[in-house]
Amino acid sequence: MTNKFNDFSGQENFDTLRKNYPFMEYVGYEAVVDPIGLHVSYEFNLAGKYTFRPGFKIPRKPFFKDFPTSETLKTPLFDNLLFHIGLIELISYWKAACPQKVFIKGHKLTKEQVLFWKTIYYQGLGEFFYTNKISTNVDDFMEIVSEGNKTDVQSIALDETVIVPIGGGKDSVVTLEMLGEIANIRPFIMNPRGATLECTKVAGYGNDEFIEVNRRIDPLLLELNANGFLNGHTPFSAMLAFYSLLVSAISGHRHVALSNESSANEPTVAGTEVNHQYSKSFAFESDFRRYVRGYISADFNYFSFLRPLNELQIARLFAKQEKYFPVFKSCNAGSKTDIWCCNCPKCLFAFTILSPFIPIDNLTRIFGKNLFELPQMLTFLKELTGIAEVKPFECVGTIDEVNAALQLAISLNNGNKLPLLLEYYNNSGIFTPGNLVLPNKVLGEFNESNFLEKNFLEILKQKLK
Repeated sequence: MTNKFNDFSGQENFDTLRKNYPFMEYVGYEAVVDPIGLHVSYEFNLAGKYTFRPGFKIPRKPFFKDFPTSETLKTPLFDNLLFHIGLIELISYWKAACPQKVFIKGHKLTKEQVLFWKTIYYQGLGEFFYTNKISTNVDDFMEIVSEGNKTDVQSIALDETVIVPIGGGKDSVVTLEMLGEIANIRPFIMNPRGATLECTKVAGYGNDEFIEVNRRIDPLLLELNANGFLNGHTPFSAMLAFYSLLVSAISGHRHVALSNESSANEPTVAGTEVNHQYSKSFAFESDFRRYVRGYISADFNYFSFLRPLNELQIARLFAKQEKYFPVFKSCNAGSKTDIWCCNCPKCLFAFTILSPFIPIDNLTRIFGKNLFELPQMLTFLKELTGIAEVKPFECVGTIDEVNAALQLAISLNNGNKLPLLLEYYNNSGIFTPGNLVLPNKVLGEFNESNFLEKNFLEILKQKLK
């Protein structure tokens, strides 16, 4: 395959691809149940020239009471759930050429549903458009045409067990430990890897005690990306949201407790709607819950348990969970080899936000290096603190939270020689040494815009005391 597009600018590439590949078709899905588990594959077609067949499988586990059968999959609820997972999977393939029209077969979407999906695609791809220097708007970037039967909202009997998606970082650990005190917990891992498996193990769950989804990307997409088709960030947490409904239905558990904090609401690019964490934001959570009630089932309870809190508060809670220190990881660059790469903004953010609550020597053992002594981290420090105009395109806290963490860390240094990055920050003029107004403000926050039911809210408030 020859590379046709690398000599173009992002906008020229976008315009050329849309002209050459004017439509994307969601053909349908196939689902099979066998002794191993549930196997689902999708078919997407790009302008009759490329066919993609991504898929996923859910292994059987002993705790599943009523694992789906071939007949179960034909019921309106499961058909609707599997169809919707296809809609969110489609985004990764649509963005390769950003075709003007999207044809959806098998299900009829209302005008309100079309608006919801256009919002997910447009806002969820905000970083993609920004980094590729593509200028478009929510009205013109896509037209969705659907045909088929409309699916009515269904009822399903669910128990009060709480599904907790595990990402391997500090946030899901805090949720797991805090909710484990008041509820039955079922961990959920998408594509298990080192840190997710180790955190689940440390929490006391064996390999047969968590829900597992193994998602597969069609390698053709990676081949097209390597040859000049468009590529970039997609809203993974929105994808996780739709998968969580399916595993909720299969396991019979009502609650899905995410670990998205209030910090996710802050735009990555100041003064715009471009937000790397859009699908972790309260806006997405609110829209998603409304959509699920109106078009899938009102019996699911998808919410973020940590929504009232910010990253600094979560770091303080995590610092009490020392048993996880050797195994948790938040570094995307090092995720495949299960390490802290110590050379990315996500590593510096994690190191920074924990620095007021875990001694630097202990942090250095966790990460393998003292990140405050690395001069190559200075650029990331400027981005995280607002000295630079754009925050890192990573799941990091707000500018205020990072500044508050640094100010606390300096105040706790007891007059000792500061490491390189803290010395730079101390001399930057951003704050007056000894002034802890910002840290006290951040640590005292509680975001009332959340969907926590009373029992969940009470445990969170109690822990903050």
